[in-house]
Amino acid sequence: MVPDNCQIWIATHSIGFLRAIQQELKNESQIIEFKNDNKWASEKYILKPVQLSRLEWQKLFSTALDDLANLICPKVIIYCEGRAEPTPDGREQGLDADVYNTIFAKYYPEVMFVSSGGNTELDQRSNIAIAIFSKIFTDLKILVLKDRDIASGNLTNEQTRIQYLNNQDENYRILKRFELENYLYDKEVLREYCQKNELVFNEEKYDEIVQDIDNENLKDKTGAIKSCCGLTISINPEKFKRNLAGCINNSMKVYRELEDVIFKRK
Repeated sequence: MVPDNCQIWIATHSIGFLRAIQQELKNESQIIEFKNDNKWASEKYILKPVQLSRLEWQKLFSTALDDLANLICPKVIIYCEGRAEPTPDGREQGLDADVYNTIFAKYYPEVMFVSSGGNTELDQRSNIAIAIFSKIFTDLKILVLKDRDIASGNLTNEQTRIQYLNNQDENYRILKRFELENYLYDKEVLREYCQKNELVFNEEKYDEIVQDIDNENLKDKTGAIKSCCGLTISINPEKFKRNLAGCINNSMKVYRELEDVIFKRK
């Protein structure tokens, strides 16, 4: 079908391909537009090259850029509490987002957790994101995930948590446990961590320290929790928590509870 002195090049929404036609191959190329509203299966059309104006180039590049944007943009962005400012090269600095991304990256590759400050900042920034991104990425879903200290730091119970969710928009989520550390410092996770690092988990000592895994403020007990794992050397608390996150997998009760809270709004 192709004569000896001809070539056919086919590329799907390639920006590099379009740029080459626009510049290096502009005197050797022609572009034919296959319009969406044509009835290709039932009618005949005479195909003619497009007269390439700046407007036509904009249309061509916008198609490629739209597809590229949807490829690099996650399907779900979940705003959570934590340090909002990124590193100078744009990497996440918030502990919570880093931990959640570690836990769920394998099982939910199209989801990205982003730290966005404290409780009230979380509301403000997520509202701005919804207003802006929803106009650009129509398929993007934005969720808001909060710790259970929603009553100005006061302890809340499960009934209060449910009441809060019932009076918020559908995109809001609240942890069942007090905060993220109550999941990371669960026996199930600590046992796995100790096994991976050839340490001995002191369960008896742990039971003396942790009375209520759901409701206690365990962040202040990080040093004691580390000692239950037989860690005698100095380890940065944030590094310790990130390492614990890497021990959580989808066979664990801790994982399933977090999954239900975040992705099923239970």
